[in-house]
Amino acid sequence: MATATKAKKTEAAPGAEPKLRIRVRAYEHKILDLSVKQIMDTANRFDAKIVGPVPLPTEIKRWTVNRSTFVHKDAREQFEMRIHKRLIDILSPNAKVIEALTNLNLPSGVTIDVKMV
Repeated sequence: MATATKAKKTEAAPGAEPKLRIRVRAYEHKILDLSVKQIMDTANRFDAKIVGPVPLPTEIKRWTVNRSTFVHKDAREQFEMRIHKRLIDILSPNAKVIEALTNLNLPSGVTIDVKMV
Protein backbone atom coordinates (compact mmCIF):
# COMPACT_ATOMS: atom_id res chain seq x y z
CA MET A 1 0.00 0.00 0.00
CA ALA A 2 1.49 3.33 -1.03
CA THR A 3 1.35 6.27 1.32
CA ALA A 4 1.65 9.89 0.36
CA THR A 5 4.52 11.78 1.93
CA LYS A 6 4.00 15.19 3.41
CA ALA A 7 6.03 18.11 2.15
CA LYS A 8 8.27 19.81 4.68
CA LYS A 9 7.18 23.22 5.93
CA THR A 10 10.39 24.87 4.77
CA GLU A 11 9.99 23.66 1.19
CA ALA A 12 7.80 25.73 -1.08
CA ALA A 13 4.63 24.07 -2.28
CA PRO A 14 4.33 23.70 -6.05
CA GLY A 15 2.73 26.80 -7.50
CA ALA A 16 3.38 28.88 -4.38
CA GLU A 17 5.03 32.26 -4.68
CA PRO A 18 8.66 32.45 -3.59
CA LYS A 19 9.47 34.33 -0.42
CA LEU A 20 12.61 35.77 1.04
CA ARG A 21 13.38 34.52 4.56
CA ILE A 22 15.73 36.80 6.50
CA ARG A 23 17.20 35.63 9.81
CA VAL A 24 18.90 38.38 11.81
CA ARG A 25 21.21 37.63 14.76
CA ALA A 26 23.05 39.90 17.21
CA TYR A 27 24.47 39.91 20.72
CA GLU A 28 22.69 43.14 21.70
CA HIS A 29 18.92 43.34 21.31
CA LYS A 30 18.85 47.12 20.80
CA ILE A 31 21.11 46.93 17.76
CA LEU A 32 19.10 43.97 16.51
CA ASP A 33 15.80 45.86 16.75
CA LEU A 34 17.27 48.88 14.93
CA SER A 35 18.54 46.63 12.14
CA VAL A 36 15.18 44.88 11.81
CA LYS A 37 13.46 48.28 11.63
CA GLN A 38 15.86 49.33 8.84
CA ILE A 39 15.12 46.13 6.89
CA MET A 40 11.36 46.56 7.30
CA ASP A 41 11.46 50.24 6.30
CA THR A 42 13.45 49.35 3.18
CA ALA A 43 10.97 46.63 2.20
CA ASN A 44 7.97 48.89 2.93
CA ARG A 45 9.43 51.58 0.68
CA PHE A 46 8.96 49.20 -2.29
CA ASP A 47 5.47 48.03 -1.16
CA ALA A 48 6.56 44.48 -0.31
CA LYS A 49 4.39 42.33 1.93
CA ILE A 50 6.18 41.54 5.18
CA VAL A 51 5.57 38.89 7.83
CA GLY A 52 7.37 39.58 11.07
CA PRO A 53 9.61 40.32 12.79
CA VAL A 54 9.13 37.05 14.64
CA PRO A 55 11.30 36.81 17.77
CA LEU A 56 13.08 33.46 17.87
CA PRO A 57 14.34 31.90 21.12
CA THR A 58 17.44 33.54 22.58
CA GLU A 59 20.43 31.23 22.45
CA ILE A 60 22.35 31.33 25.76
CA LYS A 61 25.88 29.96 26.05
CA ARG A 62 27.27 29.69 29.60
CA TRP A 63 30.79 29.07 30.89
CA THR A 64 31.85 28.41 34.48
CA VAL A 65 35.49 29.02 35.46
CA ASN A 66 37.45 28.97 38.70
CA ARG A 67 38.27 32.41 40.08
CA SER A 68 41.64 31.28 41.39
CA THR A 69 44.29 29.45 39.45
CA PHE A 70 44.84 26.34 41.59
CA VAL A 71 42.87 25.80 44.79
CA HIS A 72 39.55 27.22 46.08
CA LYS A 73 37.24 25.19 43.89
CA ASP A 74 34.19 26.69 45.61
CA ALA A 75 35.04 30.16 44.24
CA ARG A 76 33.69 30.11 40.71
CA GLU A 77 32.57 32.69 38.23
CA GLN A 78 29.96 32.28 35.51
CA PHE A 79 29.90 34.01 32.15
CA GLU A 80 27.19 33.92 29.53
CA MET A 81 26.75 35.05 25.96
CA ARG A 82 23.25 35.72 24.65
CA ILE A 83 22.45 35.59 20.94
CA HIS A 84 19.15 37.30 20.07
CA LYS A 85 17.40 36.33 16.83
CA ARG A 86 14.57 37.64 14.65
CA LEU A 87 12.91 36.20 11.55
CA ILE A 88 11.40 38.27 8.72
CA ASP A 89 9.58 36.89 5.66
CA ILE A 90 9.15 39.04 2.57
CA LEU A 91 6.41 37.59 0.37
CA SER A 92 6.90 37.67 -3.42
CA PRO A 93 9.93 40.00 -3.47
CA ASN A 94 10.84 41.79 -6.68
CA ALA A 95 14.30 42.71 -7.95
CA LYS A 96 14.16 46.25 -6.53
CA VAL A 97 13.55 44.97 -2.99
CA ILE A 98 16.40 42.46 -3.20
CA GLU A 99 18.79 45.09 -4.59
CA ALA A 100 17.84 47.59 -1.88
CA LEU A 101 18.37 44.98 0.84
CA THR A 102 21.81 44.03 -0.50
CA ASN A 103 22.88 47.69 -0.49
CA LEU A 104 21.63 48.21 3.08
CA ASN A 105 24.34 49.33 5.51
CA LEU A 106 23.76 47.67 8.91
CA PRO A 107 25.77 48.16 12.12
CA SER A 108 28.61 45.83 12.98
CA GLY A 109 27.70 42.93 15.22
CA VAL A 110 24.59 42.05 13.21
CA THR A 111 24.59 38.83 11.18
CA ILE A 112 22.06 38.21 8.42
CA ASP A 113 21.15 34.92 6.72
CA VAL A 114 18.97 35.22 3.60
CA LYS A 115 17.21 32.29 1.90
CA MET A 116 14.71 31.97 -0.92
CA VAL A 117 11.97 29.59 0.22
